[in-house]
Amino acid sequence: MDSPEPDRCRGVLHPARAAELVSVERLVPAAEVARFVEFYWFVRWDLTGHPPYEQKVLAHPNVHLVFEAPRARVYGVDRALFVRRLEGAGHVLGVKFRPGAFRPFAGHPVGDLADRSVPAADYFGPEVDRVNARILDEPTAERVDEFLRPRLPAPDSLAEEVAAMVERITGSPDLCRVDELARELGVSVRSLQRLFAEYVGASPKWVLRRARLHEAAERAANEGKLDLAALAVELGYADQAHLTRDFTAAVGVSPARYAGST
Repeated sequence: MDSPEPDRCRGVLHPARAAELVSVERLVPAAEVARFVEFYWFVRWDLTGHPPYEQKVLAHPNVHLVFEAPRARVYGVDRALFVRRLEGAGHVLGVKFRPGAFRPFAGHPVGDLADRSVPAADYFGPEVDRVNARILDEPTAERVDEFLRPRLPAPDSLAEEVAAMVERITGSPDLCRVDELARELGVSVRSLQRLFAEYVGASPKWVLRRARLHEAAERAANEGKLDLAALAVELGYADQAHLTRDFTAAVGVSPARYAGST
């Protein structure tokens, strides 16, 4: 196994509990692959003798290729709450594509993949299923690089622009209005919406909201007792009630209750 840089696992709900049951490592792709891929992630668990565990994740605006049993799959952006039921012992290795970067692989709008997964063979041909077991037997960055390198598409300048747009959003969780973002980027709101539907698979409004919810969930997990009124102002919400509604709709419990359960 490579010596991975630890992943902060932002978006994983109840991270302390997850860390007791699940091991997560981040692997670094080769330089030429990294133009399209943020990182590889390797997750393993052993719940032998324990009840099944449901891991819940506030997903990011990224498409993933996942090597898993019985066959590899491509997961689009999950705009709701992603839930994975874990039982027994096992492991998976995933490829986290940069926002917008799967569009050149797909050959169609990434919005078509939103909230669903499909066999990876639909995009990478039958060879992906033949190498699936080999990658699971030897889950290293080099193995995945070896598979992806000859399949890399030509660079897409629009995809790289979209990645920069998403990075601007996720790096500033207090940015909360689509019209403000469009004005800053020098494009119309309609153009921004079309671009995100084509390349990201989620609307700019969803990406803005999800960035704020990631920040709120991380603060709740790390800080315990929250000043929700102050956090709402910091994240650009109209008031505490607005933050609470948004968080509850996405996570299933209020931020105060979530903070008390982590």
